[in-house]
Amino acid sequence: MDVITQWLDWLPSLGPGLLVSLQLTGLSLLFGFPLGLLFAVMASAKLLPLQWVSFFFVEIGRGLPALVLLYLMYFSLPDAGITLTSFTTAVIALSWNTGAYASEYFRAGLAAVPLGQKEAALTSGLRGWTGFRMIILPQALRISTPPLAGLAVLIFQGSALAFVIAVPELMSKAFEIGSITFEYLSVYVLTAVIYGSLTLVFLGLVRVLEMRLGRHLQRN
Repeated sequence: MDVITQWLDWLPSLGPGLLVSLQLTGLSLLFGFPLGLLFAVMASAKLLPLQWVSFFFVEIGRGLPALVLLYLMYFSLPDAGITLTSFTTAVIALSWNTGAYASEYFRAGLAAVPLGQKEAALTSGLRGWTGFRMIILPQALRISTPPLAGLAVLIFQGSALAFVIAVPELMSKAFEIGSITFEYLSVYVLTAVIYGSLTLVFLGLVRVLEMRLGRHLQRN
């Protein structure tokens, strides 16, 4: 059978797996980015307990590979009496991993806001949370957006790790096809093409975003 014909026959079976991969990525970013911002703000707080809590979660999230987090949560939570589906477990683990790395980008963005902007907020009477929300945070988000977009691409690629805890994502569907047809090489090459194609699209969007933000920051 021609390889292209094989691939066309397999695509309808791989489609649902790709959808699960995109859902897993989207939810991990949806929860992980706000978590990362929270960790970054806590790390910058004057209260030492908040700094230590942030340090604990960030260092575990960054220090442990996502695969180890998946295994730990999937097999240890039931022992603690917490039963979750494999998809939910994957979302929690990848969100933690996302938040840990995103916090460093947010911290860098907050630190990169010019001191003059912070002083201007104070002289305008915008103190505390109001000044942070209206003056500092919007600028920090613009600075942090390009690396965060790059992180989103990595999380999409990392979603393939959920295969090990039986999440029916793209790699899982590819393995099912391979176990039936024994055409492992062909189906995995197709899977690599799908991942690679979407990654190139995402990276292209990131590049466009970086150029637009760069021009915006130059004008300011």
